[in-house]
Amino acid sequence: MATFNLNVNGKKQAVDVDPETPVLWVLRDHLDLVGTKFGCGMAQCGACTIHIDGTATRSCMLPVSSVGDQKITTIEGLSEKGDHPVQKAWLEHDVPQCGYCQAGQIMSAAALLKENPTPTDEQIETAMNGNICRCGTYVRIKAAVKTASKNLNA
Repeated sequence: MATFNLNVNGKKQAVDVDPETPVLWVLRDHLDLVGTKFGCGMAQCGACTIHIDGTATRSCMLPVSSVGDQKITTIEGLSEKGDHPVQKAWLEHDVPQCGYCQAGQIMSAAALLKENPTPTDEQIETAMNGNICRCGTYVRIKAAVKTASKNLNA
């Protein structure tokens, strides 16, 4: 075991875990931040997406020892009141069905719009590729990303 001092959602958090523990499990099991979901465990489905220094990152295979003092943002830290433009657009377009993948989808979309506030359809599809939604709400996801883009730029 080792102690890691993490910056999670703007707060310093100390955790005593095995250095190879994936960030996903540190967040869920040690910090009680359960919005980030376990999906495939192979960084392929996107359910575990968080931001590391603003970049969308799969957390299920990322060892905590590799984070250092980079800033971790989870769905809980995206906005204090759940009113980030992407979250608002998600509700406007009634995107979630089962909701399981939505935290990862939202985190990927937010990272895209931070990097590129006016993405094309192709850029949205590329950025969101690999975020799997078993309910198949991809059309609504794309519409919500477009709406969030407009609201960011209004």
